[in-house]
Amino acid sequence: MPVYFYDPPDRFVAGAIGQPGERVFYLQATSRGRTTSVVVEKFQVSLLAERIDELLDEVLRRTGGSPEVPTAAPAGTLDDEPLELPLLEDFRVGAIALAWDGDGGMVVIEAQEESDEPVEPLAEDIPPDGPGVLRVRITPGAARAFAQRAARIVAAGRPPCPLCGLPLDADGHVCPRQNGHRIGHA
Repeated sequence: MPVYFYDPPDRFVAGAIGQPGERVFYLQATSRGRTTSVVVEKFQVSLLAERIDELLDEVLRRTGGSPEVPTAAPAGTLDDEPLELPLLEDFRVGAIALAWDGDGGMVVIEAQEESDEPVEPLAEDIPPDGPGVLRVRITPGAARAFAQRAARIVAAGRPPCPLCGLPLDADGHVCPRQNGHRIGHA
């Protein structure tokens, strides 16, 4: 399966296509006319956004406030543009790895294709016959902007049930906190 490296990409974003409750989530990297789009689950997008912020906060703690690592997305780095079209799925993601490259001062994100035989995350050598891999290296500012957009995209879905926190469908849902009784929109 192919390996896609972007070091750094011109653009790296999370996005979603479709109606709330039926959205398909993507990670998309673009550089010099080349685009890679991989399908991820909503929870993976949410977790990646949280982990990026946690990673950068930890770098700030360890460095005593490195000037290269912003505490929030720098002005002008937020990307609200839609995903690049045509949207062609390169693969479906099974695992995501995240790392800090202290030498280069970059955040490394790797999305690996669902596979019965995954490869070592962030390995130097990736077997050419292994699962597909998307690996991007982005600046801390770009990582903060990615995390902020990703969190916004996840939050733009269905509103949560006030009792159990599960997403409400247009016609409500069967709430486990109400012993299976239906809860409608408030």
